[in-house]
Amino acid sequence: MSPSPTAVFRRPGFPLMYAALSTSALGDSVLLLVLGVWAKTLTGQNGSVGIVYLCMLVPALVAPFLGAWVDGFRRKPLLIWTNVASALAVLPLTVVDDASDIWILYGVAVLYGLSFVIVPAGVNGLLKELLDDEALVDANSALATTKEAFRLFAPLAGAAMFAAWGGWTVAVVDAVSFLVAAVLIARIRVDEAAPQRHTAGLVDAMTSGVRLLVADRVLKHVLVGLGLTLLVVGFTESGIYAVLDAFGKPATYVAIVVMVQGIGAVLGGLASSWSVRHLGEVSTIVVSCVILATSMAVVALAGTIPVLLAASAVFGFGLPLMFVAYTTLIQRRTEQAVMARVTMAAEVVMSVPQAVSLAVGAVVVSLVPYRWAFGVITVVTLLGAAHVLWWLRDQLRPGTTTSTTSTTPPSTTPESTTPESTAPGGLAPVSTDGAPELPIDEDAALLTDLTDQLPGAAGTSAAGGVLLLGADQVERHHGPDHGDPQGDRHP
Repeated sequence: MSPSPTAVFRRPGFPLMYAALSTSALGDSVLLLVLGVWAKTLTGQNGSVGIVYLCMLVPALVAPFLGAWVDGFRRKPLLIWTNVASALAVLPLTVVDDASDIWILYGVAVLYGLSFVIVPAGVNGLLKELLDDEALVDANSALATTKEAFRLFAPLAGAAMFAAWGGWTVAVVDAVSFLVAAVLIARIRVDEAAPQRHTAGLVDAMTSGVRLLVADRVLKHVLVGLGLTLLVVGFTESGIYAVLDAFGKPATYVAIVVMVQGIGAVLGGLASSWSVRHLGEVSTIVVSCVILATSMAVVALAGTIPVLLAASAVFGFGLPLMFVAYTTLIQRRTEQAVMARVTMAAEVVMSVPQAVSLAVGAVVVSLVPYRWAFGVITVVTLLGAAHVLWWLRDQLRPGTTTSTTSTTPPSTTPESTTPESTAPGGLAPVSTDGAPELPIDEDAALLTDLTDQLPGAAGTSAAGGVLLLGADQVERHHGPDHGDPQGDRHP
């Protein structure tokens, strides 16, 4: 008999982890939409909105440089200090006043994107320290469901705050959410294994994550299938407005579409744990692709608004199924020592087709009727499902994808460190057990003391398109979601 999905909350450390990630996810959801609105308000140009979200995607291109470096740190200190740094990174928004300050928005967007790259790698690693493989799917499902629930109200709440008091208030709320997350993570008790040091050269460090993915037959074919899907699903970002035009609805009606999709996504998040346990990760990914393709076909053929909204709900249902299964697969099949390298390489593999899709989609929708565009999405998404189904047909049963493959590239030689060693890149000294010496002990104790003043800090407070894959596809946890601007960071 399968354990209850809520049993994961009885695992030591996970309630605090959930509370931390949920808090930062709420801050993300509040701010992401506001960044675009703020850019438009300052400049009056639609192009400035696109630049903001493009700036968020740029750090994904340097992820391969960071993977080996991040693998050299323990996950808990890494997450604490990344959250603290993220809080500091958004504070410059409090001084934005007029169009001459637009560069501040762009700069913050780049730093935000860097956080999106580092945090999922740390989260995947720390979850694997806290939980066994069986519990990972329930943790991912809980985080995905909560994030999708936030989409129902947080972006609107952020927009309301922006309209009433200005963008600086939203920035402060987001900064506080990061600091609270840091406090909660500092309270987690975990005995982390000493990280192994990557001693190869720069080129090897940059490419090791991709080579690890290619060496794993299951991950390789899953990423090809999902890459095909993401190569076209971004068409919906522009396509949804063409659909609304055809039905005589104003652009603001997209809020209704987002809300309906969000309801479907919450239901999908709740169903994802059951699906992965009973169907397996690979089968769940195939099913989710078929669900997405079906919803896109319905949009292409829809003749009424109720049918369009029903398709939006189905689309929303399929997204968490895909990303919970994908994230669980990455976590289960990757050794802890190389988790950051694999996670960040997968981020690049997923982000590039998504960025291409957003750019090409804007052109395609302007040149052909939207029904044709959504027909293309349907066909290519089914091709992605067919690729995974054919090449991994021996992995369709539950339990066939859980074994961890060998993830040490031929040119990577983990070795023990000495007191004189330095971390990759020489950015931090390394202790005798191989762990970079971040100044964490005293600060973690200080952060822990602060929680005595935070009512309920140790509890499990609730924790990133419409037919669009919007900005919260790039939202930081989880990693499931590696994903998008106006929504949660990518699929």
